[in-house]
Amino acid sequence: MAATTLGPSTPFGIDFGGTGIKGAPVDLEVGDFAAERARIRTPKPSTPEVVAGVFRDLLAQFPGSDGPIGVTVPGIVRHGVVGSAANIDPAWVGTDADALFTEATGREVHVVNDADAAGLAEVRYGAARGRRGLVIVTTLGTGIGSALVHDGVLVPNSELGHLEIDGHVAEKRAANSAREREDLSMADWAERLTAYYHHLERLFSPDLFVVGGGISKRADEFLPLLGLDTEIVPATLRNKAGVVGAALYAAGSAGGA
Repeated sequence: MAATTLGPSTPFGIDFGGTGIKGAPVDLEVGDFAAERARIRTPKPSTPEVVAGVFRDLLAQFPGSDGPIGVTVPGIVRHGVVGSAANIDPAWVGTDADALFTEATGREVHVVNDADAAGLAEVRYGAARGRRGLVIVTTLGTGIGSALVHDGVLVPNSELGHLEIDGHVAEKRAANSAREREDLSMADWAERLTAYYHHLERLFSPDLFVVGGGISKRADEFLPLLGLDTEIVPATLRNKAGVVGAALYAAGSAGGA
C-alpha cells in the first residue's frame, strides 16, 4: 500500500496471529483505522526475532506515525513477558516481548493478550460501549478467548475457555471448532454454549456478555437459543478489534500509565 503521512502521537496497533500480522494507526477518538490497514503473512518460523523484523517492515509503510505501539499475542502476557504459545512458536514462552519490540522498532511497545485487546475495543467502541459493571467478552473460534472488563478496566489473562465443565475443558466442547468438527446443529451447539455461559454466570454474575469471533456474524442463529439470565450480544468491531484494542492498550500504557 502507499505510504501514509500521520500525526506523530497516533498510536499503532498490530494484531499478531498464527497466519497473518495486521497493523494500522488508530484514531482513538472514533475507534477506527487512521489509514488503510497493512497485512503481512506470518513468517515460518515465527520466532520473536523474526517477527520483530516483520514489524519493522510493517511500520516502514507508515513513516509519519511514531506514537506508541500495541501488539496482540495469542497467549498469556504478564508485564510484557509472554507466558504461553499455543498457536505460535514455542520460543515466545518467557520472552520479554515489550523489551524486544521496543529495542527492535525504536518505539515504545506494549504487548497484550489478543482476547484482552478485543475486549477493550468492544467496551470502548463496540457492543459494550457505555455499559457499566462487569462485561465478559468471549471469542468463539478455534478455542474460546475471554476478556474481563469492569467499568472500563481490564482484568488481564482470564483464559475462561480453559474452565472445566462436566469433566471437559470448556473450549474443547463449546468453541466454534467443536461445532464444525462434530457437525453440530446450531441447536445442539447452543445447548453446550448455554452450559458454558451459565457456568460463567454462577462464577462472575456479569452485567453483559459480548460474543466475538467469526461465527458472531451468524449470532441471530444461535444467541436467541441460549437460555441465560444475562444479556448477551454479538461483537460489532469484528476483525478490527485486535488492532484497535492493541492501540488503545498501548496509549493507556505509554509512559508507564
